[in-house]
Amino acid sequence: MRENIQKKRKTLRIKRKLRNKDKVYGTVNVPRVSIFRSNRYFYAQAINDVESRTLIVSDGKKLGIGNNKEDIKKIAQDFAVKLRQANISKIVFDRNGYLYHGVVAAFANTLRENGIVL
Repeated sequence: MRENIQKKRKTLRIKRKLRNKDKVYGTVNVPRVSIFRSNRYFYAQAINDVESRTLIVSDGKKLGIGNNKEDIKKIAQDFAVKLRQANISKIVFDRNGYLYHGVVAAFANTLRENGIVL
């Protein structure tokens, strides 16, 4: 029973991801910020899709913090500082198939509060 539910959740996330894939594209000036959340950690990276290159990474595992709203705000602040150091003020947000709710929304809102335009 549990495996069936996990497979269904994963396939639904992949469907949402593929549906949104054509609309989200990053360039040098406006990179795509892709997120990934596991049960324990949260990861974010800024990607230049023209060159297929990762520009900036912020990793909850390396920072030693978990996957709740308070910790996500710390990761987002760290990520915003790295974006500003790279002279990036505007991004395209790729929620990677996750629903815009909870920690995903907290991450995006904290980026906005730190001066990054989504």
